[in-house]
Amino acid sequence: MKLLVVAVGQRVPAWAQAGWDEYVRRFPPDLRVELRTVKTEARASRTLPQLLAAERERLSAAIPPGTRIVALDERGTALTTVALAERLGVWQQAASDVALVIGGPDGLDPEFKRLAQERIRLSDLTLPHAMVRVLLIEQLYRAWSIRANHPYHRE
Repeated sequence: MKLLVVAVGQRVPAWAQAGWDEYVRRFPPDLRVELRTVKTEARASRTLPQLLAAERERLSAAIPPGTRIVALDERGTALTTVALAERLGVWQQAASDVALVIGGPDGLDPEFKRLAQERIRLSDLTLPHAMVRVLLIEQLYRAWSIRANHPYHRE
């Protein structure tokens, strides 16, 4: 199984890249993690629906057919870390790859969210996109650690 994080926006600060790299390095070989980024649509002379539709096309092109799509959405289902670990177990048993999708500055296109198999939220807080990447990868690692009875997670 592969976890594919697909994010709108290509550049993140060095601290965010270092955080991402640190957690990706910790995953076991049987749970691969990959980051794919797509370009943020230029804001000049376009309406918000046009911007989101263009980003939706880029996101869709970055996700292989047959991949389960989990959209990160501020109105998505709130999960505890343990509930995320349970979701990870379900995804692993289904044996299909999973794409966790992070939208751009304006979020995700409503049609993209509608077509996603799941919508989850990481926090009730508004977070910068670089922080979302680090928070997501840390929580995915923590979810794996719970499933593997690794001592990283403590309750």
